[in-house]
Order: sequence, then C-alpha cells, then structure tokens
Amino acid sequence: MTTNIIHTLAPEKWVSAYSDYLYNYTITRVSNSEIAKDLVQETFFAGLKSMKNFQGKASERTWLISILKRKIIDYYRKINSTKGKAEVRMNFYNDGENEGDWLEERVPNSWSEDADRHIENNELKVTLEDCIDNLPEKYGMVFKMKTIQGFETEEICKELDITASNLWVIIHRARTQLRRCMEDNWFNT
Repeated sequence: MTTNIIHTLAPEKWVSAYSDYLYNYTITRVSNSEIAKDLVQETFFAGLKSMKNFQGKASERTWLISILKRKIIDYYRKINSTKGKAEVRMNFYNDGENEGDWLEERVPNSWSEDADRHIENNELKVTLEDCIDNLPEKYGMVFKMKTIQGFETEEICKELDITASNLWVIIHRARTQLRRCMEDNWFNT
C-alpha cells in the first residue's frame, strides 16, 4: 500500500529555506548575480500569486524550482527578442557616484578594439543568429536550451515532453542545418 504524501506550503520560510539553493541553481544558468537575484525574487512572488494552484504532489522546493525554470526560460526569451535587447542594461561603472548602466543597444564600442575585427565579429554574430532563427521552431528552441543556455538534457525533455534520444536527434539535425546555413551565408560569401 502506497501512501500519498501531501506537501504544504510555508511561504514565510521560503527565503531562509530556499533562496541560497534557488540562487545557486540560477547563477549557473544566467551567469549574472543581479539577474539571478531578480529571477529568484520573481519566483517567490509568482509562488505567492499561484499558491492556490499548489496541489501538494511535489515538495515546496520542487514546486519553486519548476516556477524558477519558467522564469529562466522567460528571461532568455525576452533578451533574445528585439524589444528585450533594447531593455537589457549593461553596467559601465561599479563605484560610488559614477555607478550607472547603459541600455545594451546604446553601449559605446570599446576604443581598444580593432574596428575591422569588430565589424567582422558582428557580421558573424548576425549571420549565426539568422541561421538559428531560420531553424524549425522546435530545433531552434532545443538547440538554444541545450547549447547556449546550458539546460540539462532531463530538464529539456521534461519541459518539451520529448525523449532524450529525440533531443539528441533534434540537436544533430539543428547542427547540420546550422553548418549548412553558415557555409552558405558566411564562409562562401
């Protein structure tokens, strides 16, 4: 006879019990401390808003991680959109009264860069992004999640409801299509 454990929520303990775990989980995926902190905070807020949907089938931590995963995916969707890129801020000073941010699209170029190499790198980046954007939707999503965002195979499979072998077939096909696209649009131009 199996007993079903019904878990309960104790949001007053979330920060002390889960913030470090959630932060460590997030920082490995976004590599920016402030963004990681913001995503954890957004996770707690979303958890509070959706408490009525908690069914008790998973532990609090598991439930919060599932919310956090969505927040991380939403973050990457946002920064990869045109509107999102315009809103991403980049720090240019870290000290006292000079502290400030630039909008990413308005960040001045570094004066020490070789201009030709910079232009070539931008063109390569644009070509690669165009090739990724031209992949079939599922291929592009799987490729970005696995290769760019560093999600674990198991997480992607759960999120997209696919098998591990299906994931690797998609990755292989995406890479093949990207190679062909880059050869046609970058190396042979």
